[in-house]
Amino acid sequence: MATSVGFAGQPASPSSPIPSTFAVYDNRFLDIIGPAPKLEVILENDTYPFAHEAGVFIPNTNELYLSSNQFIDPATQQKTIVITKVNLGNDSAPVTAEILNTDIPMANGGINYEDGILWCGQGTLNSTGGLFYMSIQAPYTSELLIDNFYGRQFNSLNDVVVHADGSMWFTDPIYGSEQKIRPPPRLPNQVYRFDPKTKEVRVVADRFGRTNGISFSPDQRTVYITDTDYNHGDGTMDPTRVSTIYAYNLTMINGAPTLTNRRVFAMADTGAPDGIKTDLQGNVYSGCGDGINIWSPGGVLLGKILVKGGIANFSFGRNGRMFLLGENKLWVAQLSSQVKGSILNI
Repeated sequence: MATSVGFAGQPASPSSPIPSTFAVYDNRFLDIIGPAPKLEVILENDTYPFAHEAGVFIPNTNELYLSSNQFIDPATQQKTIVITKVNLGNDSAPVTAEILNTDIPMANGGINYEDGILWCGQGTLNSTGGLFYMSIQAPYTSELLIDNFYGRQFNSLNDVVVHADGSMWFTDPIYGSEQKIRPPPRLPNQVYRFDPKTKEVRVVADRFGRTNGISFSPDQRTVYITDTDYNHGDGTMDPTRVSTIYAYNLTMINGAPTLTNRRVFAMADTGAPDGIKTDLQGNVYSGCGDGINIWSPGGVLLGKILVKGGIANFSFGRNGRMFLLGENKLWVAQLSSQVKGSILNI
């Protein structure tokens, strides 16, 4: 059970309360949230779930790119997903949002890549998905980098990270078929590594119910992969199915990067762990059914940022800010200014 703990490890006093949205399970969480943690909504849209996946923060422009959850387009009466660019504003300028016109089919996870964004396109019934590189300059053109595993179409790409060597690691669950936006799957629920220089693509991990989020540790020696088998794409949920984060060692074997030593890192107690990222101290953050759950590098639950309805994905900004994607709401959590995400190191 979570406890209310003061900043010196003593019971919180009225002069130093911790907001109820921050649940402390271990005193080390106090170093993460800092002396004045805060959680607030900065953008809301009740028309459609605009804030679902990706959450790619662009430091130079102070912008955040989001992909929506699926919703019915009033114009076509078909399921669709849109990409939104959020200008995060400042003290003198408000937060604004703009829907982008892109050709990425049913966009999902994304990450900073070169001068743009690397997107997972799930695909549609008539077009395969894959990895797309999108410019962040109008008209936001995109380039398809890979869409198949030696002739077999991917299922519905979900999330992607980029290694320091330039390789792209991505997950490919069968959610698209279950949600009727993709044909029947032709591949298992797996994780892949793609080298854009050599065009080599390899399966690097399997044996998942529904592979989902993926992240590297700060030193890139550990890979974290979430399995959201608890939630199936047909809407069914089963508490006896996996809702687990697995950790792997990233090892060079015979000159090739290989994932070894698969092990349970942590299990989400509410819902399933979706998006996942690390900070520079190696702590692991994941969007779960009750908000953001944070574990130590050793897998100890340190605390939670509680959001009703849960969080699918999130990203780190500057100076301890985190952007939480809550479907119809975009939240900002202010943590300690010392907290820095390991993707951008800011």
